[in-house]
Amino acid sequence: MNTQDNVKELVRQKYSEIALQDKETNESSCCGSGCCSTEVYNIMADDYTNLEGYNAAADLGLGCGLPTQFAKIKKGDVVIDLGSGAGNDVFIARNETGETGKLIGIDFTPAMIERARTNAEARGVHNAEFRQGDIEKIPVTSNIADVIVSNCVLNLVPNKDGVFKEIFRVLKPGGHFSISDVVLEGELPKEIKDAAEMYAGCIAGAIQKQDYLNLIAANGFVNITVQKDKAIVVPDDILSSYLSTRQIEEFKQTRTGIRSVTVYAEKPAAEKEACCGPSCCN
Repeated sequence: MNTQDNVKELVRQKYSEIALQDKETNESSCCGSGCCSTEVYNIMADDYTNLEGYNAAADLGLGCGLPTQFAKIKKGDVVIDLGSGAGNDVFIARNETGETGKLIGIDFTPAMIERARTNAEARGVHNAEFRQGDIEKIPVTSNIADVIVSNCVLNLVPNKDGVFKEIFRVLKPGGHFSISDVVLEGELPKEIKDAAEMYAGCIAGAIQKQDYLNLIAANGFVNITVQKDKAIVVPDDILSSYLSTRQIEEFKQTRTGIRSVTVYAEKPAAEKEACCGPSCCN
């Protein structure tokens, strides 16, 4: 069984390889994991190409939703993207914040940071920066972000509770997040859970949908809303790398659900201080 450190190192190595691949290669796999399918459709990602601010060079086809589309970003906002990859969601968010906003992309992988910085320089983007760091210990100060987004990343992190604690710390009071992620309804077969390659492909690290929502609530967030919920269908030629034909049929009969969800939640606004004298409540 993988320890948390082993899993992190696996993810770092895998996404270092993905940073050097093109979008077409990544789109033919489950979140770029390399478990290529002969099916012609993309397994996870939604279509970004019609969104304002889209940059093809920054789109590696690794997402499982469009969190920036639902994130209620305003002009001048400070926006942080957790697991920013080549910068795709950062550049989409910048179209909403404008020049007065500030954008910070956080990624675990040096190769991704380098690619994102190259993309930012090529686009002349001066109000976005990319920092290498672990999203269990987000490298920014507390109460700084108006909005946090993330796209198909938290499922890769063993300590999801730690990430939500960090998101709470980093958001300003009254700030919010919109996160697209992979969750489950029902239990995956053990062979898939234990497959390291599938873990890097965004499925085996997923947890139950209700547990995911409960974790958000337990960390103090309010107004939790599922903004989008869609089924993820993994083709048989991917499943056959991990399961026998009989096991695939049994898996389908269980109706186990692999879902892509986009979840919104808010950090409560700061309470007003109690009055300290006769004049302070005027």
